[in-house]
Amino acid sequence: MIAKQHSWFEPDRRRRQFNGPGGDRSFYFGFEPVSPEQKAARVRRHFDSVAHCYDRMNTLLSFGIHHLWKRSAVKWLGLKPGQTVLDLCGGTGDLARLAARTVGPEGRVILSDINAKMIAAGNARHNSRCIVAVQTDAERLCLADAGVDAAMVGFGIRNVVHIEKALAEIHRVLKPGGRFMCLEFSRPSHPVFFALYDFYSLRLMPLAGRLLAGLPQAYAHLGESIRSFAMPEELAGLLKEAGFARIRWRRLTNGIAVVHLAQKK
Repeated sequence: MIAKQHSWFEPDRRRRQFNGPGGDRSFYFGFEPVSPEQKAARVRRHFDSVAHCYDRMNTLLSFGIHHLWKRSAVKWLGLKPGQTVLDLCGGTGDLARLAARTVGPEGRVILSDINAKMIAAGNARHNSRCIVAVQTDAERLCLADAGVDAAMVGFGIRNVVHIEKALAEIHRVLKPGGRFMCLEFSRPSHPVFFALYDFYSLRLMPLAGRLLAGLPQAYAHLGESIRSFAMPEELAGLLKEAGFARIRWRRLTNGIAVVHLAQKK
């Protein structure tokens, strides 16, 4: 059972909105209330600032385990040679490269991200001709209806301003029967492990960001964004609302990360 006794812990926080100055609806960047426009701008600045060290810091801060999570998640998606795959919020392309190994030269992986610096940082690592990078907004994909066999997103959906719009877009571009995989951070299920991870992500991670990358604020946001994001059951509900079926999920490493799998009817 996931610990929920902390005073700051609010499982519905991601979905809570309120009237800010002028009556505007507000959202969250970490735990800070912001407008949708402010969140989009802050997310963009965040990834602009970390693009040059993103892959290196991910490996250091996760002790390399995020590579295992990604391989497991892509394997669960069940890709086949020759398929067309969308990697939403693909960033530097870890998932895209894993998918390319399976779909092969006859397939295609569309790496989609709104941040040009993240795409550029990963371009040098792509050695597969089937990977095509496209700069586009997850809420307004520049892709045709029912054009991809599968879609995936790794550690990016919580940064989208309107998650419901992104899920609707994913559903739109998938072919009937197409599968969608979402890998995202969550919160450990064991209370002791939860407390240790809480200390690490909120205290040690910003310190490491300052010492190793000179970016303490960027990595402070990471821990906060995890805690204000939907729980697995809530994300499953959003997938259902978007029209997906056969929704299921797996907790990885005691729930530090969760992988969801869903299918378009």
